[in-house]
Order: sequence, then C-alpha cells, then structure tokens
Amino acid sequence: MSLSDIWLFVQQGVLSGIVTGSVYALLAVAIVMVFKTTDVPNFSQGEIFMAGGYLALFPLVVWGWPYWGAVLASLAVTALVAALFQRVVMQRVTASRGVGVQLVIATLGFAYLLKGLVRKTGLGDTPRSLPSLVPQDPITIGQASLTLLDLAIFGTAVVVMVLLYLMFTRTRTGQAMRAVGMNPRGAQIVGVKLGTIRMKIWALTGLLSAIAALLITPKILITPDIGHIAILAYAAAIVGGFTSLPGAVVGGFVIGIVENLVGLFVSSNTIVVAPFVAIMVVLLVRPQGLFGGKPQVKKV
Repeated sequence: MSLSDIWLFVQQGVLSGIVTGSVYALLAVAIVMVFKTTDVPNFSQGEIFMAGGYLALFPLVVWGWPYWGAVLASLAVTALVAALFQRVVMQRVTASRGVGVQLVIATLGFAYLLKGLVRKTGLGDTPRSLPSLVPQDPITIGQASLTLLDLAIFGTAVVVMVLLYLMFTRTRTGQAMRAVGMNPRGAQIVGVKLGTIRMKIWALTGLLSAIAALLITPKILITPDIGHIAILAYAAAIVGGFTSLPGAVVGGFVIGIVENLVGLFVSSNTIVVAPFVAIMVVLLVRPQGLFGGKPQVKKV
C-alpha cells in the first residue's frame, strides 16, 4: 500500500467516522444522562432507538402519512413512552426500595417488551429503511467521498448537541437536571422534584434516541435487532468517561473513527471488535475514561 493510499484511507476513515460517531454520541449522551441521575445503566436504550425508527416507519408505510408528520410523531411518542416507563415502572421500583439490580432488570424487561411489540406489527419481518429527504449525491472533501446525507446527519447531530448544551446551561430545567446528576439528595433539599426531573430526563433521552434513529436509518436497514447499535454507544460512554456528557460526545467520535479506520486498514470483519479494543486501550491508560474525574467514594 502506497503512502497516497494510506492518506486516502485516513481521510475517508476519519470523515466517515465523524458522521457515524455523531449518532453514537447522541445515544451515548442519553445513556450517560440516565446513569448520572439514577446510577442505573439503561439497557433499553438500543430498543428505544429502534422503536423511534419504527414509529416513523409505521405511519409512513401503513397509514401513508406525510414524511414530516411521521417524523414528529416518532419524536413525540418515543419521548412520551420513555417518560411513562420512568414514571410507571422505574419510579415505583425505586419507591418500593428496589436496588440497582432490580432497576437494571426493569430496563431489560422494557427492551424485550419494545422488541416484541415491533415484531407483533409485522413490520419487523422485512428489513426496511426510511426514505431520505436529503439527496445522496456524492461530494468530495479532500480526497475522501461523502454524501449530502452524511453532511446533513453530522450537521443535525451537532445542532442537537449545541441545543442540549444551551438547555443545560441556560434553562432552569437543565440546571435542575445537572443538580440531580451531581447530588440528588442535595437537589431535593433545595426544592428540586426528583420524580419530575427524572421523568423529563427519560423523555429527553427518548427524544435523543428517536433523533439518532431518524438520522441513521436512511443509511442502514431497520430491523427489530438494530438496537445493538447501543453497544457502540456504551463503548463511547466508557471511552469518554461514564459520568461525563462531553466525554460521551468525544467518545462517540472516537468509536466512529476507530471503527471506520479498522474497517479500511484491516478488514470489515474486524469492525465489531474495534470498539472493544478502543475501550481496553483507554482503560489501560486512563481507567476512568478520557473525561472521567477522579474516583470518589459516596457517603451513605
């Protein structure tokens, strides 16, 4: 392989990785938000992502809705379903003094429920993809080739991340969410309603999952098993630091770039192991992740 070929592969891998990494980053942020405010990993995040895609596909295919109507329905219903799960299930388990294991099992049960409901509709029998509103005409950046859809995916993801940052820093609800993430008991003492804020956080993570699904599913096929993408989001969260929102964003881009570079330089068959290699390397050098703080012992 010549130097020019290597340089071409580097450019292509980095740019393609930034596009896919932006979707991983959105899901990683959703995972970290739930973990920071409940100390529970949400193992249904992938299935919420999957449901967001099907909630747009179903009105389009079955009811013949206009595209934007299906998109808005997907965003609203996914956020609502996630919020209701937190209020009806997670909050009750917590109120009955359920421990972390019981909460984790609840999220696993929710994941299987969502997958089963999608299979019941019959749409999951055939892999499908959402139509794209953006032309997939190729464009060249340097020597690498992307499409207008790739740029739209990246641009939309960045806009969503900026809006999240503004919400967390400029709004009372965002500041309350940060307070709950840092010290739930202290936030409750100063008047923050934990149940309400946690429900809003779950609604927001459902919204992020639906956005991620709507961005990536015009490029890939939707199946009931597409939720495995959440594994890459978990890898991104671990690489960035499982309690850091900026780390989740950076980790998403790192996983996306590593995944694409390994596929180009090694083999497409080794892509599946690339995220785990990245995790091991980061954990060996910095066990708390790239943006994770020093380990702290919580007082009880």
